Amino acid sequence: MQKETVVLIVGAGPAGLAISACLNLQNVPNIVLEKEDLCASLWKKRSYDRLKLHLAKQFCELPHMPFPQNAPTFVSKTGFIQYLDNYVSHFNVNPVYHRTVESASFDKRGGKWLIIVRNTLFNMVEKYEGTFLVVATGENSEGYIPNIPGLGSFCGEVMHSNHYENGKTFDGKNVLVVGCGNSGMEIAYDLSNSGAQTSIVVRSPVHVLTKRMVQLGMVLLKFVTCELVDNIILTLSKLNYGNLSDYGLQRPKQGPFYLKNTTGRSPVIDVGTMEKIKAQKIKVLPSIRKVNGDYIQFANGETKSFDAIVFATGYKSTVRKWLKDDGGLFNEEGMPKKRVPNHWKGENGLYCAGFSRGGLYGISNDAKGRKEAELDNADHELSSKRKAVEESINENSFITEAIAWEMSRGLTSGCEQDIKKLENYLPLLENLVHHVDLVSNNHRITCWILDLKIRWSITLTSSSIFHLHGPKFYQINDLHFELGMILVI
Repeated sequence: MQKETVVLIVGAGPAGLAISACLNLQNVPNIVLEKEDLCASLWKKRSYDRLKLHLAKQFCELPHMPFPQNAPTFVSKTGFIQYLDNYVSHFNVNPVYHRTVESASFDKRGGKWLIIVRNTLFNMVEKYEGTFLVVATGENSEGYIPNIPGLGSFCGEVMHSNHYENGKTFDGKNVLVVGCGNSGMEIAYDLSNSGAQTSIVVRSPVHVLTKRMVQLGMVLLKFVTCELVDNIILTLSKLNYGNLSDYGLQRPKQGPFYLKNTTGRSPVIDVGTMEKIKAQKIKVLPSIRKVNGDYIQFANGETKSFDAIVFATGYKSTVRKWLKDDGGLFNEEGMPKKRVPNHWKGENGLYCAGFSRGGLYGISNDAKGRKEAELDNADHELSSKRKAVEESINENSFITEAIAWEMSRGLTSGCEQDIKKLENYLPLLENLVHHVDLVSNNHRITCWILDLKIRWSITLTSSSIFHLHGPKFYQINDLHFELGMILVI
């Protein structure tokens, strides 16, 4: 039996759910195929217990549905799963579960996409046909563990971070975490809190920021250049954490938001790990040279014994295993060849979502006003459906492209509202204004600071962020307007 529809969506993660919801609002028939027995399986089955959204909730909303007003700024794993379930129910998204795609090819004669699917519940082969195909399996399809010499000889427990739940079973054990991204750093923190003797392998330079620093940067990107925001945020990071090289960490040469936009590499959002590293409760180690039984040799020649290894080394795409006619949309690693924001559209009605190397990012209201793609199909009915698909992709793309969008769009119609949001960050900026000229050699920042200094009073106040002392702004209400004007100009 062959089932037909207009749009076939492979993957029921946040990207696939959002696209289906947008299409449903425009009455475009679609089918979502999901290999697991539930939607958002990465969140529900393969994420650790203490996980929270690393960005504020307004940057993590799916199209057309904000988080409840009483939701915390940084939503928990449980809260986000509840939000996704409510989203699916509200927009009548009905994924077809237990469907593993074995192949997807384009029939040039019929002008349709043909997908061969394995129904794993009954071990049956099914066929689906659609005018459009949206690949929404994302970049986190399968956990990646690097090939390390001798790893097979390790006698202890080896797991990928997608199987890690909490540190309760590791109490009193020597555990090595490989990977210093957000997952690796947070898992190391959780293990240490659970009584494990924890070490972490740090192979590459990394930016370490607080959640509030990232939130501040996301707001400032609406008003000033990425270069200036990186300078401001790096100054705050240096004031807060000091010289990271003292603890075995190195900062990249490029700024955190520049790297996010150009390479997809995220800064580490500190949840308390740095304090434990500074206190030597978590030991930082270089890359692994080889494994010999329980002993692991590192690049610096040091050899240590461990009871378990947790690989927080990321994921890989599985698109190349089943997509046959991609028309050059994906490279050999299963990632789009083109860079954001031109990566999402292929040939013959092929699209992708969740592949911008950006993770889960918010969708701002004015993002929905993104310019529509030009259509060159002469058939009006097909053009209208293609338009609906592309609008849905465009809306949903901001789940994973918010930072790139924030960096490129300039001023928005929501400018006044965003200026008001800056009120939450005035303590940070107040301290920055007083201390930035001591550590910054950026001429633009220096000029900005000098222009603001004339509005200081002689009253001193204590900063709750860095526990330093600096001048207090003279008229705080006037500053809200003036700071906004300076940032906009």
